[in-house]
Amino acid sequence: MLQVRSVSRSFGEIRAVDDVSFDVKSGRMTGFVGANGSGKTTTMRVILGVLAADSGTVSWKDRPVTQSVRQRFGYMPEERGLYPKMKVAEQVIYLARLHGLDRATAHRQTHELLEQLDVAERADDPVEQLSLGNQQRVQIAAALVHDPEVLILDEPFSGLDPLAIEIVLNVLRDRASRGAPVLFSSHQLEVVERLCDDLVIISNGAVAASGSRDQLRTRFGPPRYELVVGDDAGWVRDIPGVRLVELDGARAVFDLDDGTEAAGVVSGAPGPEQAVLQSAVERGTVRSFSPVVPSLAEIFKELV
Repeated sequence: MLQVRSVSRSFGEIRAVDDVSFDVKSGRMTGFVGANGSGKTTTMRVILGVLAADSGTVSWKDRPVTQSVRQRFGYMPEERGLYPKMKVAEQVIYLARLHGLDRATAHRQTHELLEQLDVAERADDPVEQLSLGNQQRVQIAAALVHDPEVLILDEPFSGLDPLAIEIVLNVLRDRASRGAPVLFSSHQLEVVERLCDDLVIISNGAVAASGSRDQLRTRFGPPRYELVVGDDAGWVRDIPGVRLVELDGARAVFDLDDGTEAAGVVSGAPGPEQAVLQSAVERGTVRSFSPVVPSLAEIFKELV
């Protein structure tokens, strides 16, 4: 497990990262999200040793992360880090060799990755002749070619079309399934929501929330329900303990008033949501009734 503990970093009078702590667990994908300037890239650079922390520690397998340990990490920066005039395969092989791979292994793993990322047919082309999306795939290959123990990716899906996103997702899932902890940042919240097991949300340099997707949905999602009946559902607003959020003919979305759900749990009495369902059944057709799970975008807006 990669552990970040109480990391802070300032640039002059600006506190870019303030007492940040979180874990990136082995075999799990951890999404690292926040608004521009929230401290994501600075935190990643501290983990990689590109920047020194003013205070705090970074450890891997309960040991301090040293330069020799970082050699076993895979890092993809947000900025393009490729040599534009160098051929694709030649460049990835070169970077693999810098990580200590022998020539045969570097060639084999480079070509395997280019196949997996669907850019093998461009292996002999200079990077500058590739589209931005294909350049992004090559940069991902460069981060993975030495079979890193830890993956840290800054905006890995930038510039990718939906098909390319799926290809990259499959490659990253495969790496996580082999036990590597994967930390990645992205502004594409719907991709993060699909891919990640855990989330760290950072705001103004501090961690606003962290945990698994389900934990965050439970913690920050209001007790909200959706009801679809056979006729007009406007009567829902008259049920005590219920606050109507959205009404569209036969469809009603409602929250429970503050404290009503907790009171029901403590007393064992049915909550207002059960009163809504019972009333709907008595009135006629119930097409569906279910809790509404908040999206990552909704949680993000609440916290950032």
